[in-house]
Amino acid sequence: MGAARDKLVDGLYGLGWAGVKKLPEPAAVALGRKIADVAWKRRGKSVLRLESNLARVVPEATPERLRELSHAGMRSYMRYWMESFRLPAMDPSRFGSDVEMKDEHILREALASGRGVVVALPHLANWDLAGAWATGHIGVPFTTVAERLKPESLYDRFVAYRESLGMEVLPHSGGAAFGTLARRLRAGGLVCLVADRDLSASGIEVDFFGAAARMPAGPALLAQHTGAVLLPATLYYGDTPKLYGRIHPEVEVPKTGTRAEKTAAMTQVVADVFAKGIAEHPEDWHMLQRLWLDDLTDQGESP
Repeated sequence: MGAARDKLVDGLYGLGWAGVKKLPEPAAVALGRKIADVAWKRRGKSVLRLESNLARVVPEATPERLRELSHAGMRSYMRYWMESFRLPAMDPSRFGSDVEMKDEHILREALASGRGVVVALPHLANWDLAGAWATGHIGVPFTTVAERLKPESLYDRFVAYRESLGMEVLPHSGGAAFGTLARRLRAGGLVCLVADRDLSASGIEVDFFGAAARMPAGPALLAQHTGAVLLPATLYYGDTPKLYGRIHPEVEVPKTGTRAEKTAAMTQVVADVFAKGIAEHPEDWHMLQRLWLDDLTDQGESP
């Protein structure tokens, strides 16, 4: 049964990559909205989890407002998928016009310093398109990590897709990824990490919208270990087809404290930047999983 399900899932994603990128852009947009609307009306676990997470972000929201936000959130999430399916077929010259990144000079100046740069992002809007912007518009290839998906063939599709956009993709599992990322940074390279949800047991506890959550230690540790510049970035969709974003100022390594204390302090700064960006555009935060520690422990899960 598991193998059959895995084959079905992989087949459906394969159809998405093969089919959606052939659709005219307006048709792909309309299809994404329709799928999102159907999923939202069914009120499945992912929609309910999204609503629960949004209730933390917008605590003053009424039930009606939360439903509006989750509806907009599902549309934003499906927009991400429709865009991502189409990215490999997109003219790279569009990345400069389809993405508007405020304060991109911060990223350019950090890269020019030769120290290496770690960009940390939350699950906001389309981080794959932002990555394509970095390779196509800034002109810098970068390295990232990806969670191992099941079935393995689906993970392979994701890796091949992201590599087609100019990314070097390392598997999240195993300790080898950190060493490779450190080598890329010491060579003055760019590393981009989605960093608002910890996928290991070694995450850093942060205060996030007034409650405890865990976020990855990797960005802060890499900055300390290699001397790289750590830059948070946030993204959002507006009322146009463009993707918008901002490169935030460097999160500096504290001058005093143990490595653990420095890592905790830096990760909290990153979490605070993420929280501000998410609060400004909650409908574009694609967090359909449990995140806060009390949500995890309520279900008997390990944080």
